[in-house]
Amino acid sequence: MQVAVPHVGLRLTSLAAKFLLVASLSVSALSVRADDVADVQKLLSAGKNAEALQKADQFLASKPRDPMMRFLRGISLSQAGRTAEAITAFTKLTEDFPELPEPFNNLAVLYAQQGQYDKARTALEMAIRTNPSYATAYENLGDVYAKLASQAYSKALQIDTRSAVAPKLAMIRDLFPKERNSIVASAAQAPAPTPAPAPVAPAPKPSAAPAPVTPPPAATPSATPPAAKPTPAPAAKPEPAPKPTPTEPKPDNRAKDVESAVRGWADAWSRKDLKDYFAAYARDFDGGKSRKAWEEERRDRINGKRNISVRITNLRVDVDGNKAVARFRQEYKADSLNVSSNKRLDLVQRGNSWVIVKESTGS
Repeated sequence: MQVAVPHVGLRLTSLAAKFLLVASLSVSALSVRADDVADVQKLLSAGKNAEALQKADQFLASKPRDPMMRFLRGISLSQAGRTAEAITAFTKLTEDFPELPEPFNNLAVLYAQQGQYDKARTALEMAIRTNPSYATAYENLGDVYAKLASQAYSKALQIDTRSAVAPKLAMIRDLFPKERNSIVASAAQAPAPTPAPAPVAPAPKPSAAPAPVTPPPAATPSATPPAAKPTPAPAAKPEPAPKPTPTEPKPDNRAKDVESAVRGWADAWSRKDLKDYFAAYARDFDGGKSRKAWEEERRDRINGKRNISVRITNLRVDVDGNKAVARFRQEYKADSLNVSSNKRLDLVQRGNSWVIVKESTGS
């Protein structure tokens, strides 16, 4: 499964190990000093898990709820082989910060390492529900489904050796040729199957030099003979066309309109103005569920916070026709939660308004 931790440049081959390198936590808490995070990440990169864990514990002694350092502590436990403690750490993170998809993904990784694929599937589905654009969780979920299918086909073959599932089982094993135990190897690292050698054709007999290529004939004329051409009247001398008057190009304000729409969305969110907030999204917004279910979930989360502040920085807008992409840094504060993440909004123009059709975190 394709996963990676920023600044932790380790390369592992099995699915279980690749899982433990998990996708980078897309939110970095503002309350965490950059030097503390960098120190822990460097220690993890060097394989010094014990030292990384000690430094994370020292930091968390004064800031026990900090999500980023708790996330790094969970990775330290995972890489140290302390699986049970890592599961506890990531489970607690999912309970305290259910809006973060990465702890769910890491939890699934640890379950998969233990062969608990049903639990892994449930955790990955929660990660995707939290962030429908989380590509890593989709890829991991695909590998978990493949492993579950492999187990089911193997069981069917044990019960009935005449079953027609053998080709299906072979196909799945071809996808993961490095599988040696109960964990499926990463599909991304599976070598492509070697094609069967093509049959060798007998050597052709020498032949005479090819004749020169005849150029293609001209287009076949119509079967209906053309009518006789009338004698043309003498053409009048054309008058010179007037030179066009140069005009100033019309300014393109679409990028500014998109920027205004994005900042209006953030302002409505900060004010907890659900009417304007939902109006910023298209009716066909891809929220991973029905519009009604998505609105109910967002309403509960927004109304459940006493205070919300959404600040946008480094906003960049790209417009292509009636479509636009806005990329920015989002600083989100809600009660005791204080996080920062990269954000992407895909928008389309509907009438005179720009509305959101897709929302991604970490893009």
